[in-house]
Amino acid sequence: MSGWVRMAGVVMVNIEGIPERRFSSTGPLAAAARAFGAIPPPALVLLGVVSVQVGAAVAKQLFTMTGAAGTVTLRLVFAALVLALVWRPSLRMDKRTLLVVAGLGAVLGVMNLTFYQALERIPLGAAVTIEFLGPLAVAVLGSRRWLDGLWALLAATGVVLLTGVDGGLELVGVLFALAAGGCWAGYILLTASLGSRTSDGKGLALAMVFGALVALPFGVAEAGTALLDPVVLVAGAAVALLSSVVPYSLELEALRRIPPRVFGVLMSLEPAVAAVAGLLVLGENLRPAQWVAVVCVVLASVGATRSARPEA
Repeated sequence: MSGWVRMAGVVMVNIEGIPERRFSSTGPLAAAARAFGAIPPPALVLLGVVSVQVGAAVAKQLFTMTGAAGTVTLRLVFAALVLALVWRPSLRMDKRTLLVVAGLGAVLGVMNLTFYQALERIPLGAAVTIEFLGPLAVAVLGSRRWLDGLWALLAATGVVLLTGVDGGLELVGVLFALAAGGCWAGYILLTASLGSRTSDGKGLALAMVFGALVALPFGVAEAGTALLDPVVLVAGAAVALLSSVVPYSLELEALRRIPPRVFGVLMSLEPAVAAVAGLLVLGENLRPAQWVAVVCVVLASVGATRSARPEA
């Protein structure tokens, strides 16, 4: 799912407004920068994708202790703390920008809440595959190319296969995943709007704080004092790192070194990686027809990315 900026695989990404960080030639930050530079960009993207899905699998194991809403709250609060420490955001911005930030925060909170509710009811691979329809829709809707219509049809076929298997997915879980996908689409559009108004991470950091505040009442209501358990706090911090901090860092470094179109194709593998992570970490095995469905959505995403205009 979305990390700080889960840059959707089927959306062309512009990072011109993201400032370069310069470090001294010594110290842990410089060592980390050199380590990143030695890793091929495609490997960085794939490592980020794996990190996100392993983080989701770890989060699902927390559900027995804090519930889905409690786990979301932990993830967003820790991510907001990290971003706030890095960027030190302020409310001093013009009214329209503040409205975009608040809207982005609300979408972030709802997107994570609905995705984790889906994850509580259906396998990880299925939830991510259905949710991925959101960014795919952003890439396809409004396009007049007949080929994009075929990609949309292929994705729809995949979802029908995924949900139509006998003894298949719980309807409520599917609806939550679709809601998360709709939020992901809104997240992409609002992030683009924010990027046109700001040139650093302060707006995103503030949006994450708003998102954490949206999730907080639901998390407290479901988990209560369990959120303060030291074991739970450590696990929540791990989820935030795996699902947000690590993938964002890897993806941002990769985007500086490869074209967004190539990045998008690699990110399109996310549903398949989620299905494998669900199998290996959680023991969630999809039926053969559902594996075919995952492949359909991956191919649709790759196709839409490859055929999208560079300025999309």
